Amino acid sequence: MKFDLHTHHDRCGHAIGNLEDYIKTAINYGLQVIGISDHSPFFASQEDHLKPWVAMAKSEFPNYVCEVLHLKEMYQDKIEVLLGVESDFFPEYIDIYKNIFGKFPFDYIIGSVHRTGGINIFNKQRWEGLKESEYSREKEIYYALIQESAKSKMFDILGHIDAIKARCPYFSQVKTDIVDETLKIIAECDVVIEVNTSGKTKDCGGWYPSDEILERACFYGVKVTFGSDAHEPERVADDWEKVRTFLMEIGYKEWAIFRKRKRVLLSL
Repeated sequence: MKFDLHTHHDRCGHAIGNLEDYIKTAINYGLQVIGISDHSPFFASQEDHLKPWVAMAKSEFPNYVCEVLHLKEMYQDKIEVLLGVESDFFPEYIDIYKNIFGKFPFDYIIGSVHRTGGINIFNKQRWEGLKESEYSREKEIYYALIQESAKSKMFDILGHIDAIKARCPYFSQVKTDIVDETLKIIAECDVVIEVNTSGKTKDCGGWYPSDEILERACFYGVKVTFGSDAHEPERVADDWEKVRTFLMEIGYKEWAIFRKRKRVLLSL
């Protein structure tokens, strides 16, 4: 079964195309399942539309859900459309997000760490000129948040778990035990990680997570899924077959999709 659980659209302010564009492309590409998972609003903000270039307005969120559900019914004879969302992980606002997400019939929720210390990890300038000890500390701060996100039980999938390397590939060379510690915790919490192919469009030039981390994830028994993280319709299912082949080569036998927050394991 060919699927993609991580896609965006124009509501988030930095993607191209509407929801139907992604669904039609998925059908044309031969997918049986397409997950819609746009960025959640900043629910803890007093503003309705904080950072419109990052995520949709709070007032738009119900419309997003309704449109996905409408398209799910509209295209049910051609493709299975799953309702998802990609949520930032803010430890201090867990209850706010849990309460809001609980009001909607999501098939799955992706939890992603996009910020550390209040600054976006994709801000290239923040990583320039750090000392070796500072790179190590920043990497440990990032993975400590991923550990918290796994323990929070908020998420079905953890998004792009080494995206800190996106604009600073050097992070992949920074040695620390925290990556293995994090994989062990993810396995213990029984949360799925995604193989996210959007890293190839960034400075790091490769998937999230790296091949090395995926091999270790397999060793620790971490379950996986696939997400292109497409911000334009043409990237739907990008590298799907390559990811599938690599996962089998390193020892994986299955990967996951979700329906109504229930995990379904599919043979590779």
